[in-house]
Amino acid sequence: MTGRVVTAQYMPLRPDLEKYIKDKGREEGRTQQGGTNSWPIDILVEGDVYVADSYGKIADGTLIGDNLGNSIYGKSRRGVIFNGSVRDQEGLSEIKGFNGWFKGQDPSYIMQMSLVSINTPVRIGRAVVLPGDVVLAKKYGVIFIPAHLIEDLVITSEMTALRDEFGHLRLREGKYKPGEIDSEWNVEIKKDFMNWLNNYPGKLPMTKQELDDYFRDRNW
Repeated sequence: MTGRVVTAQYMPLRPDLEKYIKDKGREEGRTQQGGTNSWPIDILVEGDVYVADSYGKIADGTLIGDNLGNSIYGKSRRGVIFNGSVRDQEGLSEIKGFNGWFKGQDPSYIMQMSLVSINTPVRIGRAVVLPGDVVLAKKYGVIFIPAHLIEDLVITSEMTALRDEFGHLRLREGKYKPGEIDSEWNVEIKKDFMNWLNNYPGKLPMTKQELDDYFRDRNW
């Protein structure tokens, strides 16, 4: 799952702070029906990923069930990343296309928690996450990428994938030894790689201009 980050921060309930938050929400026109945990969902648009820090709370800390999950997917066509928990996991799993990374699940509902901010910096695991970051979430991990780094990172990662594809192919063929592929390439391998790129058996994931710019600015 990839998308633009919308953040939310939750904290243990403190009544005076909760009253202030709800009063501010009323002034801002936020819905007063249901819990404040629906407020971040209300602002999602297609391509957004809802990222929330609820300090790892599992029991009585479930940020969404399948009702809110359907709303999230309907608005964003993405899913969620929570330092916290969900409920109705079976129902969530039935939402085709919905993805979720979270600490756990529990049948309880959210209690003694406050939403204290939307679209401010939060911490997810070891990562500091800012609203507007781009998230890449895969089976074995999640990374948050500052938006201004995306263009260069995408080209570099696509080139790394192409180098790996080429290296794996030549290793299977037995043309080069593993040590040659795993270290700095010699002139012969570089020429072979460039020739392979020029005759790539498919559609390259970047334009010819982007490819030329990459090699002009980098020394392998």
